[in-house]
Amino acid sequence: MSGAQDKICVIGLGYVGLPLAAAFGQHRKVMGFDIDPSRIAELRKGEDRTRELEAEELAAAEFLRFTSDPAEIADCSIYIVTVPTPVDASHRPDLSPLLAASAVVGGVLKPGDLVIYESTVYPGATEEDCVPVLEARSGLKFNVDFFAGYSPERINPGDKQRRLKDVVKVTSGSTPEVAERVDALYREVVTAGTHKAASIRVAEAAKVIENSQRDINIALVNELAKIFNKMGIDTQAVLEAAGTKWNFLPFRPGLVGGHCIGVDPYYLTHKAEQLGYHPEILLAGRRLNDGMGAYVAGEMVKAMLKRGLPVAGARVLVMGLTFKENCPDLRNTRVIDVVRSLEEYGAEVDVYDPHADPDEARAEYGIPLVSEPGQWAYAGVVLAVAHSEFREMGAQAIRALGSEGALIYDLKYVLGPDEADLRL
Repeated sequence: MSGAQDKICVIGLGYVGLPLAAAFGQHRKVMGFDIDPSRIAELRKGEDRTRELEAEELAAAEFLRFTSDPAEIADCSIYIVTVPTPVDASHRPDLSPLLAASAVVGGVLKPGDLVIYESTVYPGATEEDCVPVLEARSGLKFNVDFFAGYSPERINPGDKQRRLKDVVKVTSGSTPEVAERVDALYREVVTAGTHKAASIRVAEAAKVIENSQRDINIALVNELAKIFNKMGIDTQAVLEAAGTKWNFLPFRPGLVGGHCIGVDPYYLTHKAEQLGYHPEILLAGRRLNDGMGAYVAGEMVKAMLKRGLPVAGARVLVMGLTFKENCPDLRNTRVIDVVRSLEEYGAEVDVYDPHADPDEARAEYGIPLVSEPGQWAYAGVVLAVAHSEFREMGAQAIRALGSEGALIYDLKYVLGPDEADLRL
């Protein structure tokens, strides 16, 4: 069983790793490791660019230290890997961050050590892809000299109500004894409780279908929104009416981005295709959701033309760039699809987002964020992300950003049905 004497190392200090490291760091020694020296420098100063933790929360983790030097994690006996698992341009799983982290851990692995993975993967990745790297780098034998576990992350970036401790944690281990050790470890910091899965593969599968299910449900509502739009029916009104039944699921249409819902299904479809099965529903949902940005831009352009507004050279404001509200995360944001599609129609697009980092937006997408949204009288305004700042502005202030006759397209139901010209 794990005890307070076991020193933990958390590999990767992003939205997932930092809250985990801080939680354990309140009562046992923890070393937070990240390959980005600038990230380590800011955390040592008590600053978190992801805004997941406040300075006082970092200070409360009195046993937590930070490093980017692999030599400084050699005295740990539990390693928890929380690095990103993205997809490449062809939507194929990119395990390179995960395998690189495994190589770092393998370089310091000792007999008796435990390695736990939290990154989203396809079933089998921990034991088939990561463990061989650990064995090769360390010269140790799996389930003889060292052991593995898998406990999928359930962090919801920007959510201050459902934090790490508040969400049930799925756990698993490479042997029954290790599974109990992993479960006991997480029970120290997750007050909502744990669920011990039957195997690592079961835990991996559980994680990857959580977001696949959400992806498919959102795709269904996105398709319904397209149909209702052609019928001239307000989608929100339909969903509110249907939602009066006890078992109706309250999904809403929208852009599906981020590092989870828009990515995780591709891990499952990749593995399925390796096994000779071609997924139909999963890929159909992905195609539909990936096409929503272009759909939004097309609807905006058609509405402008019907109103007699020129599109080529028209200045349009897109409000919000991050993948979700009240969160600075720009990874895999699908708002960029709206921007690029409007630009293809000839519009001049400005993007305003008080939560996004301007340097990151420029480096990642080549977009210079505007610091103030009122520099121009815009022909169109797209409310793409429901940041609290935008909700507080209200319809009158948002409409004041446009010229006379400007179109307001509300993708997130920030405004009332009579306050926007277009709604998704």
